[in-house]
Amino acid sequence: MTELQALRDTYRRDKAALLALLAASQASTRGIHSHLRTLAQIAGNLLTQLWQRAALPDSMALVAVGGFGRGELFPHSDVDVLLLLPGSDMAETQRQAIESFISSCWDVGLDIGSSVRTVAECTSEAAQDVTVQTSLLEARLLHGNAALFAEFQAQYRAHLDPKAFLIAKTLEMRQRHNKYDNTPYALEPNCKESPGSLRDLQTVLWVARAAGLGNSWQELARSGLATPFELRQLVRNEALLSLVRARLHAIAGRREDRLVFDLQTAVAESFGYRSEAPDGSGLPLRASETLMRRYYWAAKAVTQLCQILLLNIEERLNPSDCAPRPINARFLDKAGMIEIASDDLYQRDPHAILETFLLYQTSAGLQHLSARTLRALYRARSVMDGAFRRDPVNRAAFLRILQQPEGITHAMRLMNQTSVLGRYLWPFRRIVGQMQHDLFHVYTVDQHILMVLRNVRRFFMADHAHEYPFCSQLAAGWNKPWTLYVAALFHDIGKGRGGDHSEIGAVVARRFCRQHGVAREDAQLIEFLVREHLTMSQVAQKQDLSDPDVIGAFAQRVGNERQLTALYLLTVADIRGTSPKVWNAWKGKLLEDLYRATLRTLGGRAPDAAAEIEARKREALVLLALMAQPFDAHKKLWATLDVSYFMRHDAADIAWHTRHLSRHVGSARPVVRARQSLAGEGLQVVVYAADQPDLFARICGYFDRAGFSILDARVHTAANGYALDTFQVTTTTLPGHYRELTHMVESDLARAIEEGGALPEPGHRRLSRRAKSFPMAPRVTLRPDEKAQRWLLGISASDRAGLLYLVARVLAQHHLSVQLAKVSTLGERVEDTFLIQGPELQSNAHQIQIETELLQALS
Repeated sequence: MTELQALRDTYRRDKAALLALLAASQASTRGIHSHLRTLAQIAGNLLTQLWQRAALPDSMALVAVGGFGRGELFPHSDVDVLLLLPGSDMAETQRQAIESFISSCWDVGLDIGSSVRTVAECTSEAAQDVTVQTSLLEARLLHGNAALFAEFQAQYRAHLDPKAFLIAKTLEMRQRHNKYDNTPYALEPNCKESPGSLRDLQTVLWVARAAGLGNSWQELARSGLATPFELRQLVRNEALLSLVRARLHAIAGRREDRLVFDLQTAVAESFGYRSEAPDGSGLPLRASETLMRRYYWAAKAVTQLCQILLLNIEERLNPSDCAPRPINARFLDKAGMIEIASDDLYQRDPHAILETFLLYQTSAGLQHLSARTLRALYRARSVMDGAFRRDPVNRAAFLRILQQPEGITHAMRLMNQTSVLGRYLWPFRRIVGQMQHDLFHVYTVDQHILMVLRNVRRFFMADHAHEYPFCSQLAAGWNKPWTLYVAALFHDIGKGRGGDHSEIGAVVARRFCRQHGVAREDAQLIEFLVREHLTMSQVAQKQDLSDPDVIGAFAQRVGNERQLTALYLLTVADIRGTSPKVWNAWKGKLLEDLYRATLRTLGGRAPDAAAEIEARKREALVLLALMAQPFDAHKKLWATLDVSYFMRHDAADIAWHTRHLSRHVGSARPVVRARQSLAGEGLQVVVYAADQPDLFARICGYFDRAGFSILDARVHTAANGYALDTFQVTTTTLPGHYRELTHMVESDLARAIEEGGALPEPGHRRLSRRAKSFPMAPRVTLRPDEKAQRWLLGISASDRAGLLYLVARVLAQHHLSVQLAKVSTLGERVEDTFLIQGPELQSNAHQIQIETELLQALS
């Protein structure tokens, strides 16, 4: 065995023993730093042996930098070293020795990151790049010329500007936070880089070290930058985050700093967490949920503490000559920040806690809270008890915060960041950091609620009227915006308790309104919105909006125009607040169509199918005339179409169909036409062909192979036995390529229908990581519609490419025709509804067989 092999084997054995210890539940936050220091020592000893083996000259120095320089090493982090040279002139033998050293590091299994510089080059590089400057800040001599290392440290310190360094690191942190959406509550947070992560803590220590204020939390406390309580919190939360990151590395077997879904359960179980039911609710709580809630609370505390410490360091480096300006007897204006007049203000006068946020909203020029105020709020959490929540003065102040004409979103977010919101609204505290495993929310419950509140607020702001003009138009006529803000705040507050969260939330909202003296009419509206906040999206996306009975039932449930408008605004804000991927223009059109149809019904216009059809026909004929179509060109096609066709398509679609299909009635060859969707996204595709049992499946199969997602399908069979089917489809390659895609679809889909043949086998498509980690058992429901003429098929499953084709293929095999398809994709989940008919549905045995085959296909 060679010397290098022996060193490699020893290193691997020692490291493996430590990794096994880190992955085991016996490893605790108390001993994590000892383990990380041991890993750094193992790597340092190996580097020293390799340095000596390479026979590098005594004039050089081997220096640990970055996290390794700090004396701690995570299991799969890079081992960063600096090879410090006495001068720029290097003999060939020295160059070869350095190359041999670096090569031997890789040979023994060290993930080394190396740089070779002189002292002058170090100071020059540090002046140009704050990342280099930061890595050199914690440099530590491993072996070699101590005098050269001392010279390096002196030169580095002489060129280090603490004020400039603070500014650079603050800007760097802001950019990093922006990259992670400025929230520690991402469902797959990066425990090294996200807001509230280890990097935030390291940033504080870096700027403190650069300023000469201390190299550890204990030294920062001794210098007065942190209180003893803050010191304990910092040490505890840093240890937790470090242990999470170390276990991530150990379990993943690689450098992995993200708490990805694939690893959350394994990491949670390494902490000893197991799935259980909380508080007797009967709702299973995953081990990963317990871990993530603990992580989120730690990240939240880190965010608060780092903000306090950075403000304190900034004040030490940039003492202000201007005295704070009094705002009132309790608060001061300190350079645009709200400063409390005395450290014990909140203990003496708890009413001042909520007054802080009212001032933040109403005082022009006050953009932040000072370090002193943030620290006082952090200490005042115990003051916000049951008596604080019952205090009539506090209840009135909280309601005034919600009723202010501006600043609501910022105030609520700041209240959540400082833990005031959860302390005052106790039910809100229960959902802080609570994950949602419904495969379409990408935020924790509290962050989703605040996102929905923001979305509602933007409807009332002129600067955002261009985003959703119709919503802004409706909001302009709304006299009490705050009622919608309260509904947004409570709409998901019942999650995680088991049972229907809408009903639970409605009870909580009713109690809030009663306690805060909300007028009866406003309280009833708020309670209605919380209870029904899912209803409008379910009707729009799952039911046939061309059916007058559907509109009539929804109108009866809504009750009046005021509640309809409020529900529409909240629904749009809610869908937009789940995930950037969930909302699309087609969903927006469905909701607006449902709103307008219901408004007509509530206005006293009873649904009159005949009158509505005649109106659509007249409008379509006007459009056809504008297209220079012959006067009677429509008659041949329209003679084959019945009431259901005209009820399911608006005038623009009818005119478009007529223009392109009137010359092809009874055509032996299929006709396919496509255009950019009038809804604003994707393509609208119409297919006209002789009907056949597998036509819908064949079309779905083509869209699957071509990489399109089907958003909506309206299937109609004309009196002459021809299918007239309309599809809304989208693809990631759409923007800027509509013309090419239109031609491709028109030719290729027509060819696929004409060629016929056996339906191709569905391809094997992988589920997303998230769907794998939080599997959703597929559900299939089959029941007759209200008129007992056709059947409603409901599908719920984890989304994956080609899923609609899987369903259509099973239906085709049983000779079932699809009359209508409502396709609803909610992030990683689909909720599809089909209106189907066929003779096999009359047999219970066949129904069971169809449901079984669908479940097998979806699994």
